[in-house]
Amino acid sequence: MSEQKQGQWALDTPWKDCSFVAFDLETSGKYPLEAEVCEMAAVKWASGQIVDRWQTLIRPRKIMSDEVIAIHHITNEMVAEAPPIEDQLGGFLEFMADSVGIAHHAPFDMGFLMVDIERLGLPPPISPVLCTSLLSRRLIPESGNHRLGTLTRLLGLPEGQSHRALYDAETCLAVALECFTRLGEAASLDKIIQVQEVKLNWRDYSVQSLSGRPGFQHLISATQSGQKVDLTYAGGSRPGKSRRVLPIGLVRNPRGDFLVACEEGQQQSKRYLLDKIQAVSLSSSD
Repeated sequence: MSEQKQGQWALDTPWKDCSFVAFDLETSGKYPLEAEVCEMAAVKWASGQIVDRWQTLIRPRKIMSDEVIAIHHITNEMVAEAPPIEDQLGGFLEFMADSVGIAHHAPFDMGFLMVDIERLGLPPPISPVLCTSLLSRRLIPESGNHRLGTLTRLLGLPEGQSHRALYDAETCLAVALECFTRLGEAASLDKIIQVQEVKLNWRDYSVQSLSGRPGFQHLISATQSGQKVDLTYAGGSRPGKSRRVLPIGLVRNPRGDFLVACEEGQQQSKRYLLDKIQAVSLSSSD
């Protein structure tokens, strides 16, 4: 396949001639590895209209907290009989095949999905993803902020149950189409990516690719298991000094990958840029 193509679409293809899949996840927490997907949905657009929808609840391996349930209102009882992500992720990727993906705060969704894509040995999508959060900042500047709910009200879109995956995917698609329309009917995929300013490729959200760095395999396993690690960090108030932390999440981000962790003796979590982590080892005791 030509490197000049994104899936089946050449970069100079006008957006109206493309197929798009807007997708959204609900999760059991904020960060990949520590948390899991509990709902996923997608909406396919082609030839000027929605042509298909895909949605499923997912049963996480861990019980969800009341705090996260209060956000999306998906209860542990609702997912008790839902399929595990192992049974659904392949179907989701097939639904996305040959389409350009769209998500709101796309790095969040891509980071979560890549954990399971890699764990299950599935090939990630080829096409880069468009992010309506990034695009709306450039193309809908009159919005007070660029949360999906704010954009919904500003654009007069149908209001429904926010923080549920199918509704948010449909709303994301509507915001994307508004952004594309403001660029003009002849705007190409390449033009949209240029306006977005960041190219979001699935492989850039690989967690396993980090495991080759010294000590990072310990960091990945500790984040998954809830084990403390001893971390030497080049920044902060004690540069170069070891500190014991409890990893909460490992986040790939186009503006800089980071670890979210809580240092021993402190309640507030902090971000540690991965490029400044000098050494990692599993703690010998808690």
